Amino acid sequence: MLLLFFFFFFAEAKDCHSLLKKHLSKAIIDELKNKKTKLGATLLDVIQSGVANLDSGVGVYAPDADSYTLFKPLFDPIIEEYHNGFGSNQKQPEIDLGEDKISLLTDLDPEGKYINSTRVRCGRSLQGYPFNPCLTEENYKEMEDKVSFLCGFSDPELKGTYYPLTGMTKDVQKQLIDDHFLFKEGDRY
Repeated sequence: MLLLFFFFFFAEAKDCHSLLKKHLSKAIIDELKNKKTKLGATLLDVIQSGVANLDSGVGVYAPDADSYTLFKPLFDPIIEEYHNGFGSNQKQPEIDLGEDKISLLTDLDPEGKYINSTRVRCGRSLQGYPFNPCLTEENYKEMEDKVSFLCGFSDPELKGTYYPLTGMTKDVQKQLIDDHFLFKEGDRY
């Protein structure tokens, strides 16, 4: 019932232009409304951010990895449109970036005229836990315990520094934000 309310709510929301609004139909709701992933995610979890933030460009979040498969009728057209036609039937090219391939990489700006900086950012979720939209306080605590434990390994390949949000100094927080390792507060999406 709540899902149908959101469908009609979107129909009336003239200032909303999200991909969720464009691709959420009554047929999609009817097809997906009773589905639940192994970790308990529902269609409502998928669309909750887009409903709460009508100015969102996309409007959906995957609550867990299984959501991409279970809620495929909604995710696939949104992902395809967002990525300019790269559909679910297409695959990324095979990649072999072993250390023996480094010499094959060419300098994209050999004269240093155009590229000031670049970065690659990766994020990972822990297997067996939902993604952020469905994480509980208990999930966060368990994950924090696991990550802080793993950062303490003496093996240089695994060793790291764990920065807990609680108790972090403002200077450390600012530096981590400036270095793009920590999201700044206030990101409502």
